[in-house]
Amino acid sequence: MSKVVITTTGETLDAPMDPRFGRAARFLVYDLDSKSFEVIDNSESLGAAHGAGISAAQSVAKTGAKVLISGNVGPKAAEVLAAGGIEMYSFNGATVAEALEAYRQGKLTKIK
Repeated sequence: MSKVVITTTGETLDAPMDPRFGRAARFLVYDLDSKSFEVIDNSESLGAAHGAGISAAQSVAKTGAKVLISGNVGPKAAEVLAAGGIEMYSFNGATVAEALEAYRQGKLTKIK
């Protein structure tokens, strides 16, 4: 299974992307094989005083996804994601669907 996680403010493919990672409202987990998705609430990390990025990275790792698309990922969160074998891409588009399409077309910038 190939899963892609995209930071979002909503619960559909047409929802706006959330440019933040650690404090993103939600994560949309899209399965490229079945073309289905689920939405994970990130309110626990959103309200955290410290460590929001690390907590969010652990949540993403639990999904089994190997790709994350977000506007920005902090260095500590990036370490956790990289350790989990998750590739990170930056995208500042309007919607989750646009981010998925850009990923499919190989037009995203890889976060190193």
